[in-house]
Amino acid sequence: MSQLEAIQGENVPPWLPRLAVQGGPRFLQIADALQAAVADGSLKPGDRLPPQRRLAAQLDVDLTTVTRAYDEARRRRLLEGRGARGTYVAAPKVELTAVLDLSMNTPPPPDGVDFDDLLKQGLSQVLMRTDNDLLMTYHLGGGSDADRKAGATWLAPMFGQLDARQLVVCPGAQAAIAASILALTAPGDVILAEPMSYPGLGAAAAQFGRHIVVVEADRHGMVPEMLEEACARHKPGLVYLNPTLQNPTAITMPERRRKALAAVAKRCKVRIVEDDPYWRLAEAAPPPIATFAPDQVVYISTLSKCLTPGLRVAFVLLRDSHERERFLVALRAFALMAAPLTAALATQWILDGSADGLLAGVRGEARLRHRMARDILAGRYSGAGDGLHVWLELPAYWTASQLARAADREGIAVTPAEAFAMGGGSVNAIRISLGSIQDRGQLQAGLQRLSQLLARRPESSGAAMV
Repeated sequence: MSQLEAIQGENVPPWLPRLAVQGGPRFLQIADALQAAVADGSLKPGDRLPPQRRLAAQLDVDLTTVTRAYDEARRRRLLEGRGARGTYVAAPKVELTAVLDLSMNTPPPPDGVDFDDLLKQGLSQVLMRTDNDLLMTYHLGGGSDADRKAGATWLAPMFGQLDARQLVVCPGAQAAIAASILALTAPGDVILAEPMSYPGLGAAAAQFGRHIVVVEADRHGMVPEMLEEACARHKPGLVYLNPTLQNPTAITMPERRRKALAAVAKRCKVRIVEDDPYWRLAEAAPPPIATFAPDQVVYISTLSKCLTPGLRVAFVLLRDSHERERFLVALRAFALMAAPLTAALATQWILDGSADGLLAGVRGEARLRHRMARDILAGRYSGAGDGLHVWLELPAYWTASQLARAADREGIAVTPAEAFAMGGGSVNAIRISLGSIQDRGQLQAGLQRLSQLLARRPESSGAAMV
């Protein structure tokens, strides 16, 4: 008989510390204790865990707390159920890849949501209510009436009631950015951007023969006085801004700064592309810039960062009908339409409320992961507590490229600041994405290895000096 099977009475299992009042959610404390016990050998593969009701009574918590803890431990691949025989510590799984990817900004698995069931139910509703032939044929670009109605519903927290006819449905934000550049600028035009910005902007501008010019930014984002000066000097075709949980710096621009930039755009008669993928992940984000200068701003909101990348659906708010038509013409040049099946699924989820449930699960999981990163990275963490990424400024003895190479040798992928630099210079930082590793235990292991690497100097880590 194992040690765990011999537990009697009110004795708390030896692997489980006393639950702390300020230690975070109790189900996570239990799951974390399980993980620590497996890691240090206190629990071994094949050990049987106490029945959930017995453990709940021993810990003086409700059964739901223990059930959630066991479910979380199963999700971390620590436990396996064996029917009526009970729950056991699982044998270690062989990983097909040793790389822990902290480089790709994708939503984490939603906390408390059965995504497989959600997908099956959503697709079942789509197939039941839609002519299958319509899901497998060409559609006019811009989305159906139902798709645009769903877009208006999705954007309601930002803008209130919208005229759905002002919306365009796109196959992702990158397509929307590219179409905006083609529709609103000419070859050789200047696009103004912050020094650190989304790499997809630079890629699209280079392909279309436009030039990125950097405008100074501070801890609140682009500086309005510098924008006005740059508009006077360069006569730009567009200004690109990502004001909420900015990629990569994670800065959320305060409302006062947004109003000031909107006022500059009006005075200088320049268009702003407001790429806002993270607004609905943020805690109490300020109103979009588009609310302060509705006629100056093209507003882009993608589902890829809040729900799942596989939908490939973004909503674009373009209030001017002539510009909307130019946008659609540009979009058709390289992306005729969003895939009807995934657009219909997105519409179904938004209109039946499933999208809000999925969003809540993603937000909850993202915040749990930020707390983990804050604890592991200690004084180096500078995230906002929500969103998908952390911008980590490095100690002077590391450069971003050095650390990225050293992390790669440790089996960890991170993104150095150079990838986001729109001008010639860069800062000494890396972006860490918290959603791309599905398993929270593996994310914890990756962050711990990264923290240990940061504490070492390049000479001891084996990184080449540059």
